[in-house]
Amino acid sequence: MSPGYLLDTNVISHIMQGRDAKLLTRLAKLQVGQAVISSVTLAEIEYGIQRRSQSAKLRYALDQVLVHMDVLPWDAKVATCYGELCHSLEMQGISLSDFDMMIAAHAIAAKVTLVSRDKAFTHIPKQRLKVEIW
Repeated sequence: MSPGYLLDTNVISHIMQGRDAKLLTRLAKLQVGQAVISSVTLAEIEYGIQRRSQSAKLRYALDQVLVHMDVLPWDAKVATCYGELCHSLEMQGISLSDFDMMIAAHAIAAKVTLVSRDKAFTHIPKQRLKVEIW
């Protein structure tokens, strides 16, 4: 099955915490392979784990997530999309963090819906990026 959803860093964090029943129920309804994460999201999560004192507990939680989700690699197609997206948004006066831009470009290049709770993505035109709040 090809992926339909790319889960943003904040959504993965909520999954790892395991306290959002509504989110976990929504995920459980998806078929294996429908939800994926970006390698950029994995990098953000890894950085967060290194900064925390409960890193063993968080590492276990991340490992449990990764058992159920593939990590999409950053490739030349995504890099090209990133450059174009950044330039296009810059010309419109829109600025997001580097990580958010990279994740948005990854979702656009992969032709999937970005699942996030970050309102920053609403600044990207809907015809470019499909976003759902879970």
